[in-house]
Order: sequence, then C-alpha cells, then structure tokens
Amino acid sequence: MAFGVFIHRADSIYDDSPAHRYQFPSQYLSRVAKCVGDWIIYYEPTKVPLARGYFAVAKVDKVVPDPTADGMFLALIVPGSYLDFADPVPFIATDGITETGLLNAMGRISGRAQAAVRALSPGDFGKIVALGLADADIVLPRVDTAQNEFAEGDQGPFIHEEERQRLPQLIPRIVRDRVFRRVVLRAYDQRCAVTGLKLINGGGRAEVTAAHVRPVESNGPDIVNNGVALSGTAHWMFDRGLITVSDDLEIVVSRQVNDRDGVEGLINKTGRLIGPLVGRDRPHPAFLEWHRENVFKR
Repeated sequence: MAFGVFIHRADSIYDDSPAHRYQFPSQYLSRVAKCVGDWIIYYEPTKVPLARGYFAVAKVDKVVPDPTADGMFLALIVPGSYLDFADPVPFIATDGITETGLLNAMGRISGRAQAAVRALSPGDFGKIVALGLADADIVLPRVDTAQNEFAEGDQGPFIHEEERQRLPQLIPRIVRDRVFRRVVLRAYDQRCAVTGLKLINGGGRAEVTAAHVRPVESNGPDIVNNGVALSGTAHWMFDRGLITVSDDLEIVVSRQVNDRDGVEGLINKTGRLIGPLVGRDRPHPAFLEWHRENVFKR
C-alpha cells in the first residue's frame, strides 16, 4: 500500500466522479494498484482555470476494468471516505514546493510532476492534508487524544502500518461537518440558495447551514456537489421533502404543503437556486434525483 496523488480536472475528458471513482488508462494501472487500500490526494493542475491545487482526500477501495470503455480502468473510492479540503493547498507555497518528493537531486521539480498518477511520501501526505484541513473554525484533535494521524506538525506524520488500519476513522464526524460547511458556504457566498438572503451575525458567522442533498446516513458523500447552502427554514423544508430541486435548479414545492403561498413567498423571485458561484460546484443531478425520489413529498 502507498499514498498517491491523482490528477483530476474539472473539465476532464475522463469519466471521473471524485467521491466515487477515478477513470484512468492502463499505463497507470501498476501505480494505482499500489494505492488500493490506502489514501490518495486529488490535485488539479495550475493550467486549469480556477485551479484548486490539492483539493481533497479519499481512500481507494479497489481497481476494476471499466465495463464501458476498452483499455480503461476505474479506481473505486471507499464510500464516505472522500472529503474536500476546507482550504485547497497550492502546488507552490510561500516556503517552496508543497510536494517535496517531486524535487530531484538538484533541488528542481522533476518530470514526475506531470504524471497523472504518482506516489506520495507519508511526510508530504501528512503535510498537505494538515494544510487542507487547517481552519480557524476547525479544531483538529491531538494525535495522542483522538484517532487522527493527519495532523502532527508542519512536516506531517510518519504513518506506521498499524496506524493505517485506523485511518478510516481519522477524521471525526464533527470535523467533517465543519469542513463540509466551510466548503459549501464558500461555494454559495454564504447566501441561502432558496431565499437569496445573506445574513451575517455580529460575530461574522453566516446564518445559513450546509445541507446535504443526499444525507450522510443514506451514503451521501461530503462533497460540495452534494451540498447546498440553506437558511434554517429552507433547510427544514428541504429535509422534510416539502421542497426539492430539478436538474436545471428550479425549486419545486410539494403539493402537500399546507401554506403554499407562504412557502412560495420565501423562494427568491427567480424560482431557482441562487448559486453556486462556480458552475462545477452546483448540485450533481444524481444527488438531486435521489432527493426527488426518496425525500420529496409529491
């Protein structure tokens, strides 16, 4: 087993869904196979518009041939392991290159930096994840008091084999929730996507919450495309199936609502979700369909 970096572009020609699968050609099979059972970091290169750098972490479950494409393979991601970083990590930071394992003997960036799949040292892995989850609103537990091997100093931890077995539990639910909130609220500029209101209290905290379209308890991942920023009332209605969203982001009101005029009065004048700021962050149709089929009251 080994840590790795998977390059993923928002405009990728491959059939990727970072929280579920990573498609790749046979030339990378041996490299990806080494990551099975271990953790990888997703990276978006700087040449992509609005590139995110190192933007998420996930665990590889297994590798299978792609049944839809000859010569292609799929790295399947362990359900629930994917997590967007609260703050994407740049390829080059103020103190130099982030992924130090890419430096050659002369201290220059080697050709390995162009590889779509590459090995990642435990030290670089720990450093990148610690930076990605570092946030004023997120207090990571100490390594000696909780099951979290990702944050231990600036250079990252040396991860022993027995510690790898505990890595699926390394990010407590409370931390995942706070990271998810940060990512979703940033995507929607801290504005309720249903009402359009952007309310900030005296302490600078947004009134909106980060709602999962497909809930965690129903195998919904902590990915921005499975989230939407909602005010308290809108969140309550969404979770109880009184409102839902079509694939083109139109807000749909249930016929079972007992105060239809009141509910429709809460919806912004466009009748559609407001945001997200970047198109790639919009709710994925698969999650919206799940909500319509399993939560929405017709």
